[in-house]
Amino acid sequence: PKDLMVHIILFSENLENKLMKKYIGEIGLFMIAIIWGSGFIGTKLALDGGLTPIQLLTLRFLVGATILGFTFFKKIKNTISKESIRAGILLGIFLFIGFSAQTFGLSYTTVSKNAFISSTNVIIVPFIGCFLYKRKLDKFGVFSSLLALLGIGILSIEGDFSLNKGDILTLLGAVGFAFHIFMTGEFSKKYNSYVLTVTQFSVAFILSLALQVMNNEIRLQGNIISYIGCLYLGIFSTAIGFLIQTICQSKVDGIRAAIILSTEAIFGSIMSVFIFKEIITFRMVIACMVIFSAIIIAETKLSFLNRNSIKKELDILVEDII
Repeated sequence: PKDLMVHIILFSENLENKLMKKYIGEIGLFMIAIIWGSGFIGTKLALDGGLTPIQLLTLRFLVGATILGFTFFKKIKNTISKESIRAGILLGIFLFIGFSAQTFGLSYTTVSKNAFISSTNVIIVPFIGCFLYKRKLDKFGVFSSLLALLGIGILSIEGDFSLNKGDILTLLGAVGFAFHIFMTGEFSKKYNSYVLTVTQFSVAFILSLALQVMNNEIRLQGNIISYIGCLYLGIFSTAIGFLIQTICQSKVDGIRAAIILSTEAIFGSIMSVFIFKEIITFRMVIACMVIFSAIIIAETKLSFLNRNSIKKELDILVEDII
């Protein structure tokens, strides 16, 4: 009996390690969604404290690039290449398009529509691979993406379905984010994550600074609270968040990554309940159920409905452990 217990404990530990290793990418992406969901705290502090949206973009990318650049200088120096720099520049351009278009779009549309239209990147991602690389569309991936979009719509849409220039700008931002997610998945398998992340932040900073100058917003008039919010965004939402995303997307395909990252909307709503004492609504609960259903379908492809498929996967898992 004692030997049996030892074997059971060892088997359970091996199983746990195996599952952790298998789903480490997904776990990391959920962590990012939580971090990004809390980003509205830093944004609110920064904007209420006197910074403009463009100034905030410039500063958060400067903070992100500086922190990672100094922290991982040796690793970057040893692994940098012309190809990885080119890849990082492309990611930086898509990142800038996503954030700047979303920011300008918010000036002409409502917060709820801006949030919903921005999240349409989740259904754009599957088609990028199809058009650029002639990859076959995964029916479960497309269905999961549409389901996730439905969940975000339930959470954010207030009933105004008309389109204006703010909505179009926001949609352009969604396309930028979609390309960023997809190309991050492609490049992170080939190049060093630190090089990619620092390069894209540097490019996004330069483009944001240029936009800031063009907008005549050179003078910063924020108070100490606004800079605290900016540091929060720069350290957590930018430096840590995008670095983890780049690392995790080397293990998770673009469609699943986009769906998991869409839970940012859920975590943002949950945090607003705890921090700003907002009320949990029936819509919020339904939206959470729909989005998490989308994640389950994307991850499992409904294989749990097939007993033979479950048995085969368990046999493989047990065989690997033994």
